[in-house]
Amino acid sequence: MKAFLIFLSALSYFQSLATPSNRWQQRADYHMKIDFDVNKHQFNGVQTIIYTNNSPDTLHRIYYHLYFNAFQPNSMMDVRSRTIKDPDRRVRDRISKLNPDEIGYHKIDELKQDGQDLSYEVVGTILEVNLAQPVMPKSKTKLRMKFNSQVPLQVRRSGRNNAEGIDYSMAQWYPKLCEYDYQGWHANPYVGREFYGIWGDFKVDIEIDDSYTLAGSGILTNAKKIGRGYSDKEAKVKGKKVLWMFEAENVHDFVWAADPDYKVLSKQTDAGTTIYYVYQPNERTTENWKNLHRAMNVAEQYMNKRYGKYPYPVYSFIQGGDGGMEYPMATLITGERSYGSLVGVSVHEWMHSWYQMVLGTNESLYPWMDEGFTSFGSSEVMNQLRTENILPGDVAEHHPNEGNVKGYINFTTTSLEEPLSTHADHFTTNAAYGRGSYTKGAVFLTQLQYIMGEDAFTQGLRTYFETWKFKHPNVNDFIRVMEKSSDLELDWFKEYFVNTTHTIDYAIDRITAGESENSSIVNLVKLGVMPMPVDLSIELSNGQVVNYTIPLRIMRGEKSKEGYTNYELAKDWPWTHANYSLEVPYAPEDIATIVIDKSMRLADVNRDNNSL
Repeated sequence: MKAFLIFLSALSYFQSLATPSNRWQQRADYHMKIDFDVNKHQFNGVQTIIYTNNSPDTLHRIYYHLYFNAFQPNSMMDVRSRTIKDPDRRVRDRISKLNPDEIGYHKIDELKQDGQDLSYEVVGTILEVNLAQPVMPKSKTKLRMKFNSQVPLQVRRSGRNNAEGIDYSMAQWYPKLCEYDYQGWHANPYVGREFYGIWGDFKVDIEIDDSYTLAGSGILTNAKKIGRGYSDKEAKVKGKKVLWMFEAENVHDFVWAADPDYKVLSKQTDAGTTIYYVYQPNERTTENWKNLHRAMNVAEQYMNKRYGKYPYPVYSFIQGGDGGMEYPMATLITGERSYGSLVGVSVHEWMHSWYQMVLGTNESLYPWMDEGFTSFGSSEVMNQLRTENILPGDVAEHHPNEGNVKGYINFTTTSLEEPLSTHADHFTTNAAYGRGSYTKGAVFLTQLQYIMGEDAFTQGLRTYFETWKFKHPNVNDFIRVMEKSSDLELDWFKEYFVNTTHTIDYAIDRITAGESENSSIVNLVKLGVMPMPVDLSIELSNGQVVNYTIPLRIMRGEKSKEGYTNYELAKDWPWTHANYSLEVPYAPEDIATIVIDKSMRLADVNRDNNSL
């Protein structure tokens, strides 16, 4: 009995660790002072971090990311970009051709812990550090670093002199502490994929030539001294350098950009968020960037209602980078686009604030939980903008993620697909990573929407955000929220859709006369490996439509009716059985058509056999 009680006590303890309230989070509060030399494209930095170990573990070592070191010939990013089967066209062999004054680097001049010198080793894009004193559970330590860095030519995300003429896109630009969580350290080398960080408060002071205008994460605390669109008063700058002081609270990264020609527009949304539009005025940008706010105002209203309230006071859309890349309270986007393209990239990057900046999933392990969920939401937001005529000429769609479903289905025929459980850096092709993370990740949500029903799904999305914000959720955490929202078992869906590349294929085999008068038997067959519930629509000769839902037995329930045309609940289908028969109270001659999944949400890889 005593052993049994100990077992129950241990079980209760480990179950408690899985709850949001007990998912401990490390914390890193940064204060950085940067002296930037625009002539050499270099800067000196002093970084102080107050690191809080909220884990139950004693830490003897720590790790930093040194992202700029990736932009050197023969780096892991360089070799990977040159040897992968389908290289990123933005990278290819460009890193291998960088000259010494064009590469990026971080050089560590000094590193102390609570005043004591530390020993360390630079290993590619990771700084390995032996602590002078272990960091005990529930304790803090002060890390102080002096470093100097060179900004590389813009190749991927970061760098100087991007294709549109922006001088500095400063992403992944500072030595950044690696995350330590319930799975241990995550000191992933930078080979071109995703990021994972620790929440904290950032204070970043940047001294730079007075000809430059800056934009970045958070709030410019000395805006009245700066002017330049950040305050009504245009300050008179004296001296060769200007100090820009930014603060960002409860974020896991910090981005900034600089250019002499930047123009700053400041607008406030109806929700109260201050938005900065920072761009280089010319005939390809000015009109579209001035009109961007109308779309973003409507987008934020929809996103707040659908996914959860944006929790930060500001957001900045900044021209820079090499396409679009998200950061806390800011994004870098190329700006010389058509209006529709500019709105599309802006919606997508801001949508990341929900599924990466606030929820903070480990993107290296679960890139699809960020990129895929963001793609799903972006499609819905863009559809809302069409509904409200924000994008003239574009017609709203009944199923805004139908394109993602079709894209996924098409990709399953290529033999390139890899499981979503693959680490972001270890996909064997860029295509497999892209289609998996962006497209199949979006389809993951579409399939849950189909399985659960609209009301339960919508409730689950909001509950997920409110429950797990600022807590680094994983796929199991998400599935448990959706199970509670729908009162269904959904672990089977996760196991199939995340851990395998099995596909869905159901077919209508035939219809025969039933045993009773004026009845028919609809025979269905499961041709694919992955099981799913089946929605069936029967249109009668008189125009009446009757809907049925056939749950999987392992769901232990069925979808919510709310949000759908009422349906009849059919007997459940055991996933082991390839065939299924449904008797309906209509004679065969009274049935005009039968269709599997009229909503077009089900990711059935062969729709040719879905109707009769």
